[in-house]
Amino acid sequence: MSVIDLNADLGEGTGHDEDLLEIVSSASIACGAHAGDAATIRKILRICKARGVRAGAHPGYADPKRFGRFRIVMPLDTLLGQIREQLFLTRFIADEVGVPLAYVKLHGALANQTAEELAFAVGIFATIQAMDARMAALALDNSQQVRAARAVGMPLIREAYADRAYTRDGLLVPRSQEGAVIHDTDAVVAQCLRLARHGELVAIDGTVIKSAARSICLHGDTPGAVDLAREVRDALESEGITIAPVPPEAPEPPAA
Repeated sequence: MSVIDLNADLGEGTGHDEDLLEIVSSASIACGAHAGDAATIRKILRICKARGVRAGAHPGYADPKRFGRFRIVMPLDTLLGQIREQLFLTRFIADEVGVPLAYVKLHGALANQTAEELAFAVGIFATIQAMDARMAALALDNSQQVRAARAVGMPLIREAYADRAYTRDGLLVPRSQEGAVIHDTDAVVAQCLRLARHGELVAIDGTVIKSAARSICLHGDTPGAVDLAREVRDALESEGITIAPVPPEAPEPPAA
């Protein structure tokens, strides 16, 4: 039986986190930098615990005015310090609530940069791995994030996006480009079904991309997010696909 994990980015002030937590199987929780605060993190973690939803941390650039969607040039040590602070806060609250943080998913511009730049991604993931070797990387499949997670020995969950268009290289089309976000519900559902059934995505230029992603991101900050999430879940389940957290791939053993 095929299994797909549905994850959503939560704690970002959309007002419908509780509704999405009835639909998804994993919750990527904003860590107080691009969005969120301690009270919101705690509330979401408590709901995750009550409903059996897997919880993960969702750190990004500390730039709430621009929602963490613009790259910021800063010393790497400064950025790593910001990421550590976000994870310390989220992990402290998770420990208090009694919910394990199973994974880290990077947000916005930070995610895009690590998807493109291997050395940068290695630096970020090595820092996270050193904090907690059990936490997996929820990483964009076919990107440098996957290679970086493998390089530093992090468990890996491969991810794709329900409502984003892809380049022929398997990366996300920049939001500045027309067609980057898919608004048509039927097109979103079709993209999710093709991935789940055939392990394929179709790039914006028509190129067919192979993908091993088994976790699909449903954005919580788009109009009609809850209805769209229900449509995707219903469509997958109607095809006999189980919605549940997928276990991470184990780190590769070191070369002999």
